[in-house]
Amino acid sequence: MEHDPIWLAIGFLGQALFTMRFVVQWIKSERLRRSVVPKAFWYFSLAGGATLFTYAVHRGDPVFIVGQGLGVFIYLRNLWLIYREHRDAEPPPAAA
Repeated sequence: MEHDPIWLAIGFLGQALFTMRFVVQWIKSERLRRSVVPKAFWYFSLAGGATLFTYAVHRGDPVFIVGQGLGVFIYLRNLWLIYREHRDAEPPPAAA
């Protein structure tokens, strides 16, 4: 099988982004001395998952497509929940 260097780079970039989610989670947990999932974890998950999904579509791998495609929706949902929680926690603007 011939490997296009551009697509290999895209695949490795996606894998690197996906791996970074664990690195940021580990660093944050070590700093706080407890297990936490920082917001950056979800952004790296989304970026890596979307990149790997694109790579999987290019490769035509249905197992990889389903796995990464489902993950992208989960990462988006978690980011939406975080956004909504922060939005709802903000005090309403003062009336003039």
